[in-house]
Amino acid sequence: MAQKRELLDAIRSQGRRLTRQRQLVLEILEEGAEHLDAETVFERARERDERIGIATVYRTLAFLKEIGLVDEHQFGEDHGHFEAVQSDRPHYHFTCMKCGKVVEFQSPQVMKLARKLCESDDLQVVEVHLHLSGYCVQCRPAGTDCR
Repeated sequence: MAQKRELLDAIRSQGRRLTRQRQLVLEILEEGAEHLDAETVFERARERDERIGIATVYRTLAFLKEIGLVDEHQFGEDHGHFEAVQSDRPHYHFTCMKCGKVVEFQSPQVMKLARKLCESDDLQVVEVHLHLSGYCVQCRPAGTDCR
């Protein structure tokens, strides 16, 4: 219930309404454990509401990203992948360059580095993005190590 109230507050603060399409797109992103591209969001939305159009999905994703409820990631492809913002647990991404598998991971060291930059160089860090690329264990060439 609190989450829905926060969602309504975020949308209303922009002078907008929580339409059924916006709610549907956000629900799909919150339910998915993976990072979805706009086409996949559209396909899943169509399964629940055949009246929703692809343009509505694109506009909704852009709007939800603009107000900070959705993050967009580029994983070395020519299109974005979306996920609902997870403010309670900052995380980062590794993408396999062969199979495209995306692995989320947490790293307290990243936030420690950001704090150190703030203190030593008098910087204000607003966002941290870390994206590593390489090969997963299934795709890594035989005889290579993790370096």
